[in-house]
Amino acid sequence: MFYLLYLQFADVAKDYPLLNLIQYQTVRVGLAMMTAMIVAVAMGSRFINWMRAKQGKGQPIRDDGPVSHLSKVGTPTMGGLMILAGIGVAVFLWGDLTNPYIWIVSGVTAAFGVLGFIDDYAKVTKQTSAGLTSKQKLVAQTVVAVVAGVLTVLWMTQSPTSPFLETSIAFPFFKNVLLNIGWFYVAFAAFTIIGFSNAVNLTDGLDGLAIVPVMMAAAAFGVISYLVGNFIFSEYLGVHHVPGSGELAIFCAAMIGGGAGFLWYNAPPAKIFMGDTGSLALGGSLGAIAVTTKHELVLGIVGGLFVMEAASVMIQVGYYKLTKKRIFLMAPIHHHFEKLGWPESTVVIRFWIIAAALALAGLATLKLR
Repeated sequence: MFYLLYLQFADVAKDYPLLNLIQYQTVRVGLAMMTAMIVAVAMGSRFINWMRAKQGKGQPIRDDGPVSHLSKVGTPTMGGLMILAGIGVAVFLWGDLTNPYIWIVSGVTAAFGVLGFIDDYAKVTKQTSAGLTSKQKLVAQTVVAVVAGVLTVLWMTQSPTSPFLETSIAFPFFKNVLLNIGWFYVAFAAFTIIGFSNAVNLTDGLDGLAIVPVMMAAAAFGVISYLVGNFIFSEYLGVHHVPGSGELAIFCAAMIGGGAGFLWYNAPPAKIFMGDTGSLALGGSLGAIAVTTKHELVLGIVGGLFVMEAASVMIQVGYYKLTKKRIFLMAPIHHHFEKLGWPESTVVIRFWIIAAALALAGLATLKLR
């Protein structure tokens, strides 16, 4: 049905130059970004007031956290719904709904968003910082991520790509180097999606800390998606061509727009928190985009800030189990710097700078081959 509608629109657009512009990905990227931002901003105050009324005391604040966080008591959560609404409207209006990669990434984003919503709802109703158990979340994430990995492999198998690309890991800095791991690739893809979803979730602890690096990573992968999906550019850069993946640039643009609209209200002092509704969904979508563009390892560079945050937690837990001592004053690592006396705004802005540098470094891998 969507394909027939698209053909009808394309036929009509031939007679109207302005409508014809909408067929270009670059134009739709801009429109998607603006649409998502407008939707998120428009939801704004009314949505926040409604959430505050429904949630009462808002998101529970950790008792063992920095003292400065106690002033945030009563701030509502689930602000990720604003971002997801913006993304959904923008992708529906400007994305090619016949493109399977759009559906795979959208499915992961929606499923992880629902999981995050359930977790946030449990926290708010129980008034505890512990929502769903880690096992419950991991099982749900695994099911969704494995399905996404299988669908990606099956679709690439039917596409005119490089031999074994669908089950291979591509390496940055090297041309045409692939490690074919067969159907074990599904497990690798699932690990990428789940790992990044949880990494973004761990990073979301300060006002604006997670959303801006997410927008930076989305911008980097918007460029990567466009170049990988274009045969001429991918040949010139020496990266593997994935037909159809260029359409994910529209999804990335929608993430940036929705994130900007949310940041309007999440800027310090935050009027609403993203919550797991947003962090799990956005992290999962970045992981899914990396998988569908065959740039899973580059995601570790582009999203290096999130990797650092997740690693700090694993190091802290592992070291404490072995020695009963802590390396960091508090994990994730952004809390360590707060405990050292850094103002929250200083931590956030310096982490933004790190995220920007890593995003640029990740883009540089496209040429350094």
